[in-house]
Amino acid sequence: MNILIIANFTQNPEEKGNNRFNYIANLLANNNHKVELITSSFSHKLKRQRKRDSQELNLLNYKLTMLYEPGYKKNVSLKRFYSHYIFSKNLKKYLREIQIKPDVIYCAVPTLSAAKVAAKYAKENNIKFIIDIQDLWPEAFKMVFNIPIISDIMFYPMKRMADYIYSSADDIIAVSETYLKRATDINSIAKNKLSVYLGTNLHYFDECKNKNKVTYDDDYIRIVYIGTLGHSYNIKDVIDAINLLKQRGINNLKFIVMGDGPLRKEFQEYAQQKNIDCEFTGMLNYDRMIGVLCSCDIAVNPISTNSAGSIINKVGDYAAAGLPVINTQENEEYRNIVEKYEIGYNCINSDYKDMASKIEKIIENFEIKNKMGKNNRKLAEERFDRNKTYKYIIKTIEEE
Repeated sequence: MNILIIANFTQNPEEKGNNRFNYIANLLANNNHKVELITSSFSHKLKRQRKRDSQELNLLNYKLTMLYEPGYKKNVSLKRFYSHYIFSKNLKKYLREIQIKPDVIYCAVPTLSAAKVAAKYAKENNIKFIIDIQDLWPEAFKMVFNIPIISDIMFYPMKRMADYIYSSADDIIAVSETYLKRATDINSIAKNKLSVYLGTNLHYFDECKNKNKVTYDDDYIRIVYIGTLGHSYNIKDVIDAINLLKQRGINNLKFIVMGDGPLRKEFQEYAQQKNIDCEFTGMLNYDRMIGVLCSCDIAVNPISTNSAGSIINKVGDYAAAGLPVINTQENEEYRNIVEKYEIGYNCINSDYKDMASKIEKIIENFEIKNKMGKNNRKLAEERFDRNKTYKYIIKTIEEE
């Protein structure tokens, strides 16, 4: 079978990570399919152009094609939308020149401009079109530009584009039930509709843990966050919660922050103002990140209020690491998981006092901490292990 995967946000061999679409491409190629993954020349994660002549590209068992995209510095900016538009124009041109048309197009959503091009091409050429929803646009951007009425008018063209893509899909896959519902409300005739969490390869995760785990010879309780340091995550609430616990006489807390973003400096300065023992590691490669993560005691998921986020990457890594979770995310799907599997505590969003009390519950009773950690690892084995869950994606793609 000739399979074409289209996804802006991937990784090339230089960028170590855990990308969903590279992983799927590799699985399909191992199943003796001819696979091409079309992605961007611009690394969204590193904010720079990628090398297109790397010798490591030749070692892949699938074809990796990087189409030019000018790039952007800020995730929320007009320049980003323009950059994605240029990528979609180059994609349109590339598809026109394909000699042997694919049997299946597997397309990431977002970006919307590229997915719309792919949807039209698939329809015109009678090609099976499968979408994989990673995020909801324009909902995610409305969180930043949330002005009543004006936001609805401003983002209406983007909403129409999203609706067209969702309605064009023959099969719908999404990283959460929340995202799946958004698409199936528009498309009721898709043959397969399934939610498959981003997840991780647990076997590989455990190998990285065993090779990179750090052993600390002290009595510190380490609270950890991994991910972007931007407006979507309220790191200041975590700092305030730790500061409050410090005022209550709990002085052996250390906050480890792994990741980078536009607000890193602001968060660092805030931690210094509050005199909190806080370590900002910056962006680590995935292997090393796992080692540090698994050496910590409590994980935090401090998503800001009204976020469009759902079952995100970090909660899968927290589960694989077997850590109890302090969660402020308002998404009902994840809050229900926290309660059903008893993997931690849900907190009132933007209430650092509530967060502090939930952290204190865990550190006062290590039996509860260990039980929640074991439950989270069980969750990972059931719902986040790619060796199990991605079989459903492959089956959907291979289905005649």
